[in-house]
Amino acid sequence: MRVTSAGQRHDSLAFIPLMGRLKIARRAPGRPRTRPGRVLADKAYSSAAIRSHLRRRRIRATIPEPAGQIRNRRNRGSRGGRPPAFDPQAYKQRNIVERAFCRLRQHRAVATRYDKRDFACRGTIDVAAIRIWLRDLTQQDLRDTPQRGSAPARRGMYGWLMSAEWAPAGDRR
Repeated sequence: MRVTSAGQRHDSLAFIPLMGRLKIARRAPGRPRTRPGRVLADKAYSSAAIRSHLRRRRIRATIPEPAGQIRNRRNRGSRGGRPPAFDPQAYKQRNIVERAFCRLRQHRAVATRYDKRDFACRGTIDVAAIRIWLRDLTQQDLRDTPQRGSAPARRGMYGWLMSAEWAPAGDRR
């Protein structure tokens, strides 16, 4: 599920609509869940509105506080409130999602978002994700395939991987 916003708008504005449309499939048959156990987000999502929305829905938030919010809370003294809970070990899992976004942004059309229409942008992201998936799939297959013979594998004339035993007789090195 995706919520696409205008390129100049901040992503945190789409957070609450995204949480409203969220559906998490269950392992067993049944209606999908609409409430995750935990939300991992970066400092840009550390607003009072997002935190109160998560508290109302009883969702644990692992969102670090920006330095400005920490400073303002401390300046208010006892009226500043208690700092929000933060689990640094759970926050380390966030890098998996960040790496996925970085791999999508390696595609120029996704990174620059030339598409004016929402459906075209979504299609571009889908094509980029399929290309990443196929590239990973082929690299995985090549790593898992045992090579015949003791000669090191090399690329053949047509680009596929072959060993010296599979090469034509005049092409052996």
